Amino acid sequence: MSVTLDIRLKRANKVYREGETVAGVIVLVCKEALQHHGISLSMEGVVNLQLSSKSVGVFEAFYNSVKPIPLISSNIEVAKAGKIPGGKTEIPFEFPLHTKGNKVLYETYHGVFVNIQYSLRCDMKRSLLAKDLSRSCEFIVHCQPQKSKVVPTPVNFTITPDTLQNSRERSSLPKFLIRGHLDATNCVISQPLTGEVVVENSDVPIKSIELQLVRVETCGCAEGYARDATEIQNIQIAEGDVCHGLSIPIYMIFPRLFTCPTLETTNFKVEFEVNVVIVLQDDHLITEIFPLKLCRL
Repeated sequence: MSVTLDIRLKRANKVYREGETVAGVIVLVCKEALQHHGISLSMEGVVNLQLSSKSVGVFEAFYNSVKPIPLISSNIEVAKAGKIPGGKTEIPFEFPLHTKGNKVLYETYHGVFVNIQYSLRCDMKRSLLAKDLSRSCEFIVHCQPQKSKVVPTPVNFTITPDTLQNSRERSSLPKFLIRGHLDATNCVISQPLTGEVVVENSDVPIKSIELQLVRVETCGCAEGYARDATEIQNIQIAEGDVCHGLSIPIYMIFPRLFTCPTLETTNFKVEFEVNVVIVLQDDHLITEIFPLKLCRL
């Protein structure tokens, strides 16, 4: 006998803050009356940490520090054992989003080595012959906005062969001069990152100018930390040999879920950087790195 189980939240965007109530309905659809042994609903928030392959086996103490960190956990019985009539049945539920003790609800974040996720799970127990049903649904938690105003810190940059740090053959580098600025490096996560870049001159034609957003995830403990930088997104802002002296706008929106306000705890850190990457025709790669501090207002 076919039966479908679903969880529907009242908020279409599924975004909640600490102290609010997660409300919705459990929807059961079956053709005829259905016997069950109880329906339960659980809410869970957890931080999952993972070690990169280069860090595995480096520190013995790491293995204790990368255990999942529970943030919130609660369980309610939605219905006692009994019968559900045929057709569509909706059972409303409410969960207060409160932490126990001194725990903090971090913002939802989907990373590579750090994952912060909140979910609801509904389980319906059935008789031995029929399979138990379960359904999960993720909801999103935004941290409380900070009270203080963010003062933008504009950054001006100039890139020449002399300002490059990790160049092995400085003498063989072509001559170039690239200027620009970022309007702020402490950014509001809901607003775009803006600025401009100007190619003043370059001996070798330019192939491409790109803007790369990078997540820097650190997992570990007092014995040592594993720090890994991975790309979130790459936006090409110019292609080909651009006009010299022309200002090229920098504009990047921070993607939802893959970014969160900059976070630092005892076991893990989530930070962000933006790289301005200039690719020359001879495939020389010039990168300028800017650490960002993200916050929510």
